[in-house]
Amino acid sequence: MKIIFFGTPEYVLPILASLHKKFVSGPGRSPIVAVVTQPPRPMGRKQIKTYSPIDKWAHEHKAPIYYQAEDIVKENVDAEIGVCAAFSQIIPKFVIDHFRFGILNVHPSLLPKYRGASPIQAAIVAGDTQIGVSIIKMDEKVDHGPIVSQFKENVLPDDTNETLRSRLFERSGEVLAELIEPYLQGKVKPREQDHTQASYTKIVTREDGFVDLKKDDPVQIERMLRAYSPWPGIWTLVNKKRLKILKAHLKNQKLVLDKVQLEGKTPVSWQQFEAAYPNALLS
Repeated sequence: MKIIFFGTPEYVLPILASLHKKFVSGPGRSPIVAVVTQPPRPMGRKQIKTYSPIDKWAHEHKAPIYYQAEDIVKENVDAEIGVCAAFSQIIPKFVIDHFRFGILNVHPSLLPKYRGASPIQAAIVAGDTQIGVSIIKMDEKVDHGPIVSQFKENVLPDDTNETLRSRLFERSGEVLAELIEPYLQGKVKPREQDHTQASYTKIVTREDGFVDLKKDDPVQIERMLRAYSPWPGIWTLVNKKRLKILKAHLKNQKLVLDKVQLEGKTPVSWQQFEAAYPNALLS
C-alpha cells in the first residue's frame, strides 16, 4: 500500500495515524510514502518559523515532504492513491490523475449539503442536530466528486467547532482505514452527488463574529459562540471598542454573559466588567 497524504492542521492527524497503523508493513515501512502540506510560516510576535503538524509527523516518520501538489507529479512520486483532509489548496486535475485510484477527500458534512470551507461552523449556527462526514473521490471542482462513503454523527448541545471537529476526524481515520482496501479492490462503487441539492459555506472571517446584543436572537448568539470557538470568536462593541464574549450560556432563552475581554484588556467575569463599566453602551 502506497499512500500520499494531503493535509495541514493538527485535527487531521488521526487520519494519518490510523492509515499508518493499519498498513505499516515493518520498521520504517509506512504506507505514507509522502505528504503534501502547507509550507512553514512565521508565527507569533517573534515570527518564529513554524512547521505544520503534518510536516512534523512526516519528519518523525521519515516521509518525504512537499509543499506544492504539483511537485508530486514533477518528481513522479509513486503511490496508488491519495488521501486529502483539510489541505486548503486546490489540487489540479493533472495531480489527481497521477493516482491510479484518484484521491479520496474527507469532507465534514453530509454532501451535497455544506460544501466549502466552514461546514461544521455552518451546521452549529443552523442548529443542526446531526452532521456527518463524506469521503468522496475528488474531481476538479470543490467538494463535487462522487461519494465513496458517508457516516453520521450527532451534534451535542454543548458542542463547539473544536469538539465536534475532533470527533468527526477521529472517526474518519477509523472509517478510511477499513475503506481503502475494498475500494482499491473495486468492491465499493462511488455514487454521484445530487448536485441540485448543493449548499455552500464560505471562509469564516473575524467580522463574521460580530453580534448585536440588543437586536440579535440570543439562541443564535449562543450557537455562534460555539461555532466560532476557538476562532474567530464572537464580539460586540462597547464605546467603539471590541468586547470579546469568551463564555456565555442560555437561561430561559436569554443570553447570560459569563466571561468577556475588552480590547487591550485582560479577560474578566461579566460581573467584573459591569462593575468597571456601569454605563457601557452595547451596540
